[in-house]
Amino acid sequence: MSAQGSQPPHRSGVGMIPGLDSAPLPQPLPQPLPQPLPQQVPPPGSAERWPWLQHLRRQPPFALEPWLEAIESERLQLQLDLLVALAPRLDDAATERLLAWWFASTEVDTALLEPLSQRRTAGSARLLRQALERQPSPEQQELVLPLLGHQRQPADFPLLAGHALDPQPAAVRRAALEGLCRGLSAWPAPPLRRILAQLAEDLDPRLAAAAVDTLARVPAARPALLALRRRPLAAPVAQRLERRLKALRAAPLLLVVHGRAGGTIPSALLELAQELERRRGAPVRLQALTAASLPDPAALASGPGQPPLTLVPLFLLPGGHVRHDLPAIAAHWRRQGPLRRLPFLGAWPAWQRALAAEVAALAPAPVRLLHHPLEGPLPGRFLAHLERISGARVQAAPYSSDQLDSLMQSLAGPAIPLALAANRLTDTLKDRLGPPLLARERCYAVLLTHLEALP
Repeated sequence: MSAQGSQPPHRSGVGMIPGLDSAPLPQPLPQPLPQPLPQQVPPPGSAERWPWLQHLRRQPPFALEPWLEAIESERLQLQLDLLVALAPRLDDAATERLLAWWFASTEVDTALLEPLSQRRTAGSARLLRQALERQPSPEQQELVLPLLGHQRQPADFPLLAGHALDPQPAAVRRAALEGLCRGLSAWPAPPLRRILAQLAEDLDPRLAAAAVDTLARVPAARPALLALRRRPLAAPVAQRLERRLKALRAAPLLLVVHGRAGGTIPSALLELAQELERRRGAPVRLQALTAASLPDPAALASGPGQPPLTLVPLFLLPGGHVRHDLPAIAAHWRRQGPLRRLPFLGAWPAWQRALAAEVAALAPAPVRLLHHPLEGPLPGRFLAHLERISGARVQAAPYSSDQLDSLMQSLAGPAIPLALAANRLTDTLKDRLGPPLLARERCYAVLLTHLEALP
């Protein structure tokens, strides 16, 4: 036979894949174990252990009771790799049972506590709480406190806050603060902000810095962070605070005001807008109802992921401008992009308290709050409310000069104009009414502080 004839026949045809003859045959898939048992687990350090545990994770449901009993009786050593393999099969009851076993054992791997505490159950929280009640060592408290916060049980907030504030090892206090961080959404926001602000002044720099970071994650964080500026913070903590404030980008503000004839805006309002823009690091624009043109939308646009434009109506009473003009203005700006609209200034409780303080400063003489005439039942109800809040008599001032003179002659005591900035009323009765509200230190400070703190 020739050499050519000794060669295997050449095979070709449609669908043939080059190299197919040399490819290894596929290996059969591992067959399910009939019933995995604890005694079948290869010992630690064995080359067979990891493949066996991977195979265990792929098994169909099997009875867990033999495994739990073997762990509790210490016939099977529970190590982290075995716990990872069993974890997807552990229900709440099994998890709490193993967590109770961990706390009852004298010699057990501390790395097991974190995965055993990941399921949020009332039983797990109770076991962690009981462990703290037994006065454990500082090292054990460091382990347990963050995990208790992870359980997010609202009743545990005072316990975590107490451990963070109490004089004890710094590592324990930091662990308690980490617990507060892990359960952040479960705690009441006002007391949480107070505690974090207090911790920001702590002598432990790591604790103080972490408190500032945590406070920045609480909803509506800007006002609380701004308030920290007035506290005696350590220099590194103060620098961290400024970085957090810079990261919380403030929304552009549109302050809607009445304005004067021809669209002129009083200088007090212009100065307020300039100071706000400087403090917030974001655009602040004024829109006057009497102006013929609107602010440039491009100057107030917010990019993707940035807070929307905030519209602030600087009106003191629910007159026609608030009820009719503002909805149209808001509709216009919503067509430009996302918009957040605040209530008119006179409805803010903080502003009403500031007005009441201005009235109280003039007591015991009877005080009048003078405003332009209003119509309709809503303004009437609001004015009655304002009288109850401020303790002053609210009275409409007529438009004509003769009637104004007659009114002022009839007043037995001081009067305050319900006007933010200079207008026709304050111009006519400057000597009798005193300055408008923005020219009064208390009112200006309240308005500036609240506008600065807006998101």
